Amino acid sequence: MKIKVEKASDNKVDQLGVKSWPIWTKEVSEFPWYYDEKETCLILEGQVVVTPEGGEPVEINAGDLVEFPQGMHCRWKITRDIRKHYHFG
Repeated sequence: MKIKVEKASDNKVDQLGVKSWPIWTKEVSEFPWYYDEKETCLILEGQVVVTPEGGEPVEINAGDLVEFPQGMHCRWKITRDIRKHYHFG
C-alpha cells in the first residue's frame, strides 16, 4: 500500500473543495494508525513521517496534498506540530 504525496496546487485545492474540509491538529508525538477508509488531506503546518506496515517511511510536510489508502496500518511520527484539512471517503 502506497501513500501518495504531491505538492498542492491552488487549482487542485479548489477543485477538491479542501478549504471546506474539517481541520485536525496534533502536537509532536508518535502513535499507530489504521485507515478504515481512504483519507485525503492537505498539510497546512508541520511535518510528519508516516511508515506503512512493511514499507518505507514517507516524510510529509506543509504544502503537501496526501492520499492514504483504505486498509493501511502505519505509524505516525509527528516531528513538528501538525495542522491539516482532511476528508475521508
